[in-house]
Amino acid sequence: MSLLEQNKIRWLNCKVPADKGPAFALAASRIKANRPIYEEIEKETGVPWWFIGMVHYRESNLDMNTNIANGQRFDKVTTIVPKGRGPFKSFKEAAVDALVDCAPYAAKNTDWSAGGALTMFEQYNGLGYANKGLPSPYVWAGTDQYIRGKYVADGVFDPNAVDQQLGGAGLLKFLGIFQKSASGAVAAGTVVAAGTGAAVSAPHDYLPWIIGGTFIAALVAFLVFDIYSYNKWKHENAMAT
Repeated sequence: MSLLEQNKIRWLNCKVPADKGPAFALAASRIKANRPIYEEIEKETGVPWWFIGMVHYRESNLDMNTNIANGQRFDKVTTIVPKGRGPFKSFKEAAVDALVDCAPYAAKNTDWSAGGALTMFEQYNGLGYANKGLPSPYVWAGTDQYIRGKYVADGVFDPNAVDQQLGGAGLLKFLGIFQKSASGAVAAGTVVAAGTGAAVSAPHDYLPWIIGGTFIAALVAFLVFDIYSYNKWKHENAMAT
């Protein structure tokens, strides 16, 4: 099974534990606050603004003084992969370079579905986890798809280390880019109550039930009133005769 297919399945099954929800919501709100600058970059690269925000978060916790290619300052020449980029005059200039001219060349991607985006996102951190058959914490940390295991240095994998930074998949859910559909895709913002496994859905998931319940309640009230009116009329006519 390809990494893309694995990520599609993980995305459909992915839930965010309730205790992680507030952190994901806060991070998503910070990404949305930067949306105008991300959209300017999107116009030049074709890379969706939300994907740019996710990379920016993972690489430098949304620091606007950094290069999204690796989290180093954009006004300095990069010294880690990708090495030798810059210096740049602005965050935007550095981001365009990172997306167009640096691996994994996100500007060339044509699949911006959830699975496609997360697979491209994973490539930013390398395929070391995929080569081990493990979910990447870069993508899945903070969700039920990731438990432990982390590269703590180049080429050094610690099976017991836990990535404390939030992963891209949970961010994508709380950004609300992919809503629940007839195909069963998990709604943005869906969480699972800690220790119970019971899904707690986003408010819009309940809307059909609310509308249906309101209609049934109104129908019952009408029937009760109609029966009451008929019995009253019958009683009054009986008294008159």
